Amino acid sequence: MDETQVASTIQLIGAGAFGALIGWYVYYINRYRKADVQLNDLVTFVGVLGGGAILALFPAGTDLFGAYGVGLFLGFFGYFVGLIILVRISPNFDADWFLDGRRKKPKAPYYIPEEIATPPLPPMVVEGEPAINP
Repeated sequence: MDETQVASTIQLIGAGAFGALIGWYVYYINRYRKADVQLNDLVTFVGVLGGGAILALFPAGTDLFGAYGVGLFLGFFGYFVGLIILVRISPNFDADWFLDGRRKKPKAPYYIPEEIATPPLPPMVVEGEPAINP
């Protein structure tokens, strides 16, 4: 795309929506990870944000790249805001869930199926200290 060409509204909406989708997915992936954060995770994240494919679609300095960045921000933090709202309205969760995964045990007739009953890793594990289990 020529940098002097103005992006249409639909192009800006599309770039923003694509950024929101990527941001939402990046937050989702990090939330459900099974291992501790590694340096290569940061490299992958930076690659997603400003990789060659993204810069080919949305050249730096254009309105499309700006819309992608705004969408990325809205998607990433929108996921977090969505979690805050769901935790706030749920009687089974409170702010402790964000800290270390604590929650109330479900009461009948609710149950946790065996295939997903494995507790997730706590958000922060300090090396040399035992993990906190709810």
